[in-house]
Amino acid sequence: MADHEDGVPVIGLPERLDRRMRLGPFPSSRDALKFVAYAAAGAFLVPITSPWFLLLTIAVGFGVSVWRPEGQALDERVLRLVSWKLRSVVAGFAVSDTAPRPLIRQGLLEVAPHRYVAIVRTSGTPIAYLPPGELTRRFELYRELLRSTDPGFALLVTTAPIRVQPVRPEPSHRGGPDAPALSGYCELVSLLCRRRLLRRVYVVIGATDGGTEAVGRLEGRVAQLMERLCALGLRPTRLRDRGLAEAARRIGWAAEVSRS
Repeated sequence: MADHEDGVPVIGLPERLDRRMRLGPFPSSRDALKFVAYAAAGAFLVPITSPWFLLLTIAVGFGVSVWRPEGQALDERVLRLVSWKLRSVVAGFAVSDTAPRPLIRQGLLEVAPHRYVAIVRTSGTPIAYLPPGELTRRFELYRELLRSTDPGFALLVTTAPIRVQPVRPEPSHRGGPDAPALSGYCELVSLLCRRRLLRRVYVVIGATDGGTEAVGRLEGRVAQLMERLCALGLRPTRLRDRGLAEAARRIGWAAEVSRS
């Protein structure tokens, strides 16, 4: 410990023991060998390319070997990204080859033998400008909804683009004084719909037992859920067939419709 000029005690910290030893402009001897490898590869390809390719390879190798943003070289980042992509693709093939695909039977998703799942889709509703009494009422309804659920219940909240067709007027094919204004308005609506998203909430309800009466109890739970969602001011939709398959893909199940 030493005294500063102002009389404030200063403690000098020793050098880090795990600090890498530099080799000239390179952060380590490994990076220097990497630069040599880049230069050798460029020199090996000179007979089939041009001397300019050698200079370019040397410049790129020097930059990659010296510049380490956030402590990691660019080529190492690219290598890790490519290996992660390859592992993801291989894992996807392995899962798709071995895991059975769920079947859609009569509006239900059969994720396992005699194990069924129903999916209800709904959207959000603005509550920022509701009066305090209405906010309290909806909070109590939402709390009762959560309390009435059992372990076979899941939520998936995501977004979806706004459909342009219901809100955009048809463009006028006849020339007139209002044609430029109508065209500009259509373009404005299309731009707003493209930059804004709708909230999509998927409510998944499953039958925890595989008995013969599980489907009936599941249908009763779905009806009760939709009643509670309507009481919250929402417009729930019971998904079937194509909509159920699309929701299953969003969740991670590659479902197929049963032909039986």
